[in-house]
Amino acid sequence: MLPILSISVVLYHNDPQELKELVANILNSSIRIKLYLVDNSSTDQLNMKHQGGDVEYIHNGKNIGYGAGHNIAIRLSLESGFKYHLVMNPDISFGPLTLEKIYAFMEEHPEVGQLMPRILYVDGTIQPLCKLLPTPFDLIGRRFFKNAEWAKRRNQKYELEGFNYDKIINTPSLSGCFMFLRNDVLKKSGLFDQRYFMYLEDYDLTRRIHQHSETIFYPGAEVLHGYKKESYVNKTLLKYHIASAIKYFNKWGWILDTERTHLNRRTSKQIQ
Repeated sequence: MLPILSISVVLYHNDPQELKELVANILNSSIRIKLYLVDNSSTDQLNMKHQGGDVEYIHNGKNIGYGAGHNIAIRLSLESGFKYHLVMNPDISFGPLTLEKIYAFMEEHPEVGQLMPRILYVDGTIQPLCKLLPTPFDLIGRRFFKNAEWAKRRNQKYELEGFNYDKIINTPSLSGCFMFLRNDVLKKSGLFDQRYFMYLEDYDLTRRIHQHSETIFYPGAEVLHGYKKESYVNKTLLKYHIASAIKYFNKWGWILDTERTHLNRRTSKQIQ
């Protein structure tokens, strides 16, 4: 019987023991799952014994990027006729019945094309991952002027300060650490834009999905995320982040972006 949910995790020189725990956590579900492990590492040491009927290991031999790696699995998911696909970071974990809750909600709400549950730090506090669509000033202020008063004010607005993460909101800006996607909508929106090597590819895809369906935050389920903000301490990753921001604003608009203005106003009204 064909699984109803495919999941992709992109790997890059991950800890083998943590990977074993990740796979066990994912497959501990009553939902029939096909798991794609897409490995961008230079070696295939993460292959181990994961290959089998439920887990497929794909070794690229080089780092082709986050979105490009997931696209390999998404294309296989679409070709195989899966109804849903979950894009997931390797530092995500969740308890029993989490995927079942999300699946049941998606089945009851065909208008929803993408869902992000409540995302928690490992200490149990909420990660504020629902945001407005970014302007250049938002990203520049957060990264380079975080102690300036103007940047603090912009960031409070951008991160939807005051939202208690206690209700469903339909927002075009969701994190890529956990993207539960409806494949029929992906066929309309397209997959990850592979011009982004890393960073902002999730904003870009969610925004395109939002043009065809609702993209929601759903508080009825929650997962843990080992969030690191690596581009804040790694200069190479910072360069990737800046390059992706330039590509994003070249695509969607730097100062003039009427769709962004409209969607951000609508999102802000939902949390008032």
